[in-house]
Amino acid sequence: MSFRIAADPPARLDKALTRDAPEAASLSRTRLGRLLSEGAVTVNGTVVSDPKGKVGEGDLVEITMPEASESHIVAQDIPLAVVHEDDDLIVIDKPAGMVVHPAPGTPDGTLVNALLAHCGDSLSGVGGERRPGIVHRIDKDTSGLLVVAKSDRAHHGLASQFEKHTVERHYRALVHGVPDAGDPRLRGVKGVSFETGNIMRITTQLARHKTDRQKQAVLFQGGRHAVTRARIVETFGVPPAISLMECWLETGRTHQIRVHMAHAGHGLVGDPVYGGRRKLPARVLSEAATEALRAFPRQALHAATLGFRHPVSGENLRFESPMPPDIDNLITLLRS
Repeated sequence: MSFRIAADPPARLDKALTRDAPEAASLSRTRLGRLLSEGAVTVNGTVVSDPKGKVGEGDLVEITMPEASESHIVAQDIPLAVVHEDDDLIVIDKPAGMVVHPAPGTPDGTLVNALLAHCGDSLSGVGGERRPGIVHRIDKDTSGLLVVAKSDRAHHGLASQFEKHTVERHYRALVHGVPDAGDPRLRGVKGVSFETGNIMRITTQLARHKTDRQKQAVLFQGGRHAVTRARIVETFGVPPAISLMECWLETGRTHQIRVHMAHAGHGLVGDPVYGGRRKLPARVLSEAATEALRAFPRQALHAATLGFRHPVSGENLRFESPMPPDIDNLITLLRS
């Protein structure tokens, strides 16, 4: 591709290229830096490699884009529940138990392994590699919807929406207790407030736990800003002891809903990390429901709604996923 540098270019070459490269190319500054180091960029016919170099208005830039290389991750024929797919992205309803991306403890059997097999040659390449572009994740034992990019242009467009917090993400969760604006205990929990309609708002910082690296911890200085809202959909028990909550994210941090609800004193049913296994008072629920709660094997959390603007067509898309059978069956018992 070729283009000319516009007026008043930034002082650094990589910044100027990021600003003026054709939007359709979807080249991030990181990707441009890699192309510079590979000798794929010329300015006025001369190869340039220093990202801190200078350019002037009207300079002719040519970038030779290599073919996307094959991913080192193995493609595996694993069944997927595809909710939507087009040339640029795919929306998956992920089952509980599936890891999104390979990691040292889970080298295969992941969503990415499955997508490499499912998408095949329709992956045009993300960051120079023929692979799916993961723009957000949900925990291994959380079920529900997530969107994955199949092209660089979709990857950048989706990532921008997640960064600006314009993506609609609503979850359903079963929690212990009944969060209520009238609860005097909750009024004393730092970071917890209530909005109109008995909507609980939790605002804290989140960071990796100092001693347990598998956990996130609530902070009020340092860490990353995190905001969760939640409202009661249904309660269970006499008196009510379990709530079905609708939770939605203003930000999207690791374990955000799980750690925020635990901070408020309403941990998720079945959560093995943030204390979701509690002993209920006698005869609040039926014996069958009490036993099902005790034995529930994962955090009862489901990514039920996902809405975003298509990064290429501009169409507003919104998808919904029904409750998975394990949570649905538990709710049936709770209602009994």
